[in-house]
Amino acid sequence: MVSQKLQNNLNNSSWIRAMFEEGEKLVNQFGEENVFDYSLGNPDYEPPYQVLESLKKHATNGKNIHQYMNNAGYIDVRKQVANKISKEFKNNVPNKNIVMTCGAAGGLNVVLKTILNDSDEVIVFSPYFAEYKFYIDNHNGKFVSVSTDSNTFEPDLKELSKKITSRSKAIIINSPNNPTGIVYSEEILKNLSKVISKKELELGIKILVISDEPYTKLLYDNIKIPHIFSYFNNSVIINSYSKSMALAGERIGYIAVHPKLENLELFMSGLIFANRILGFVNAPSLFQKVIADSLDISIDMKEYQKRRDFLYNNLIELGFNCIKPQGAFYLFPKTPIDDDISFAKHATKYNLLLVPGTGFGCPGYVRIAFCINFSKIKKSIHSFRKLAFDFDMVPSNLRQSSY
Repeated sequence: MVSQKLQNNLNNSSWIRAMFEEGEKLVNQFGEENVFDYSLGNPDYEPPYQVLESLKKHATNGKNIHQYMNNAGYIDVRKQVANKISKEFKNNVPNKNIVMTCGAAGGLNVVLKTILNDSDEVIVFSPYFAEYKFYIDNHNGKFVSVSTDSNTFEPDLKELSKKITSRSKAIIINSPNNPTGIVYSEEILKNLSKVISKKELELGIKILVISDEPYTKLLYDNIKIPHIFSYFNNSVIINSYSKSMALAGERIGYIAVHPKLENLELFMSGLIFANRILGFVNAPSLFQKVIADSLDISIDMKEYQKRRDFLYNNLIELGFNCIKPQGAFYLFPKTPIDDDISFAKHATKYNLLLVPGTGFGCPGYVRIAFCINFSKIKKSIHSFRKLAFDFDMVPSNLRQSSY
């Protein structure tokens, strides 16, 4: 009864979920307080107070809030989202260019459904969010991976140029990046734009730049993130409030379309139609209203920075090799052996749940989601220390210390 295609996908399904499920087994065996689950980017925070107050207000006093609406979402909500983006972009983005969606995952599927013909190619940079493969496959597209620099995780633009073909339809950008935490600088985006423009002219094609942005409010060390619309006219932004407002379970986000995108009116009609026929119909009505009240609200980044700095500094001291993330809430350290899957499995010996980099198209690394409780992070250092000793990673000056 299950299609062969889906069976194949199940066999290659997300390592993130696989490790999360392994964690449930360990919790049953050792107790929740003794398992260090770094597998899932599931914010430990409760949503900000203002978000919860807005939810109470609309849940108890909202009129006609549970009825059908325009498939693109409430007009007043889209207008407020558009105004927010216009301020950030410093140019006008009309409310008709906004479609409210069931999170970023819903938004990505809506865009891909709208643009892809069979075997059209979508380019991503590895390491990448693992579900991109399945989203592209959902709409009969062809997934094309382009490498990044092993030291900086910046896109290899020479390889990109070689892999853009007449079938290339879109490029997905994810900055701040999941799983590395790097932020694409203005220079990177300018150079990326040059490569795309050159290949579009050479091949007579148009490439849509899809910017997947759930982490743009999670930035450290006064890093500024360039606005995608400033570099690519043929672009869309897909965002959610899962991370910035700790609303992962509410599935609320949006698609924003550049006002200069070619065939804009037809494209917007396609998005709205795809939103309906994919079964989303419209974004959750109650949380559309909550979001409109909360656009200037975000979680306290000081707490995430405390987690990042503590865990990063301890892992570096133990001999791990890792780039310090500029955004998001992930560390992506190199594994001491080539087989990252074996390394992640070995880590479960110490109740550490780490996700193999293989699942992100980047073997030889593991992803660590440090959005868990800080007391858990502190307690887990003992387990990381044992893990590092097992692989002879610990520097000689620390070897005399006991476990």
